[in-house]
Amino acid sequence: MESDGGSDAYEIRQKIETLKASKNDIERQISALDAQLQRINNNENNHIKTKEKVNSNDSSSSLTLENNGSFDFGHGLASDMIYRYSRQLLLPSFGVQGQANLLKSSVLVIGAGGLGSPALLYLAACGVGRIGIVDHDVVELNNLHRQIIHGEAYIGRSKVESAAAACRAINSTVEIVELKEAFRTTNALDIVRKYDIVIDATDNVPSRYMINDCCVVLGKPLISGAALGLEGQLTVYNYNGGPCYRCLFPTPPPTTACQRCADSGVLGVVPGVIGCLQALEAIKVASYVGEPLSGRMLLFDALAGRLRIVKIRGRSLQCEACGENEALTEEQFREIDYEIFTQTSLSTVPLKLNLLPVGSRISSKEYRERVVKGEVHVLVDVRPAHHYKIVSLPKSINIPLPSLEARLPEITSALVNKDDSKNASIDSNVSLYVICRRGNDSQRAVQYLHKMGFSSAKDIIGGLESWAHDVDPNFPTY
Repeated sequence: MESDGGSDAYEIRQKIETLKASKNDIERQISALDAQLQRINNNENNHIKTKEKVNSNDSSSSLTLENNGSFDFGHGLASDMIYRYSRQLLLPSFGVQGQANLLKSSVLVIGAGGLGSPALLYLAACGVGRIGIVDHDVVELNNLHRQIIHGEAYIGRSKVESAAAACRAINSTVEIVELKEAFRTTNALDIVRKYDIVIDATDNVPSRYMINDCCVVLGKPLISGAALGLEGQLTVYNYNGGPCYRCLFPTPPPTTACQRCADSGVLGVVPGVIGCLQALEAIKVASYVGEPLSGRMLLFDALAGRLRIVKIRGRSLQCEACGENEALTEEQFREIDYEIFTQTSLSTVPLKLNLLPVGSRISSKEYRERVVKGEVHVLVDVRPAHHYKIVSLPKSINIPLPSLEARLPEITSALVNKDDSKNASIDSNVSLYVICRRGNDSQRAVQYLHKMGFSSAKDIIGGLESWAHDVDPNFPTY
């Protein structure tokens, strides 16, 4: 019996991917161990058991040799640290004091995605003493164009685990705390109180309010960044008497204005730029160097190549979080339901509407069966035109939902052209199906079509994602 070539090839590819993952993991472990070994060797090579005063012509010199063999230069930086951070130490405005402050600081990064990736890498590289990483998600293939801290070997594994490994590979002297959990009101206070500075690297409105309120309650400075499409913004909240997030946005934006990268897209380098700037602001706050962006907001336009700094509203005395008369308490914070407050879900799972009766919907499998049987029909794809260009089902017509009303005659014409009886009525014998990306806009479209007399119109449940999941696993998703 001949072997199944397709099956054999699949198994070989799986074995290759498994071996690659193991190889990358081992290489990262070796890199971290090499760094630790180098540090140990540096200490052993200089080991002297008794403390001695170093002879010097300069009577004011305080250079001493400690029992462990390392020199005490009066600033607490060991010889290997001086070499590692030498390019920062050379900066007159930063110097040894800035580095010493950094080494004593702790930063919590909430989110190990597009913003958190570059922020974490630079915080680890520059020598922040302790870094906490909070995220409950796993690495996916569509993360990698922007979440540069992760690699293919970590697909399907914890983002925190992946990010921590990358940080340790860069700097094994930094303490990395892994928190593989969702950031919620039930654990937020206990997590945040252990850190000096917080970086908000999330991408949803409920988290922004929750993180802000937690920082206000505990008196922690908050480095807030956002990136979507080709634009980004950055500011520092709750620092040196500056405003908090609620001072600027006391009322949550409407749900329709709350967009995420999964729906609206983002150019990978945009969150990279903002994430790097978040790391910079955290370093400035931790080292007491420079002028952090408190009371000011940086706006980034990637398409125009433009950075602007604008002055923002100062602290509001009537703010429900940091106001003088209504400051939040820990007890009040724990009782707030941020999903209800913002009318937006914390979950990253896409919204699934259910607007139509069962008779007005069919599954993707049912639609495929009707295509195979040769049913005469018209398929209308109501996604935006640029989505349609990415991938589409054969012989579908692209009529984006916003233009549906103006283009109803096209649907009528398509039905007539398919109808052998050449019946010009919109109640043609030809079936009419509507599809979109996930099955939400298609339901809205069918509702409107029914209202306009196209009573036979049916929604394909779950849209193209359902087609890829239930009918054709090789069909691209995005």
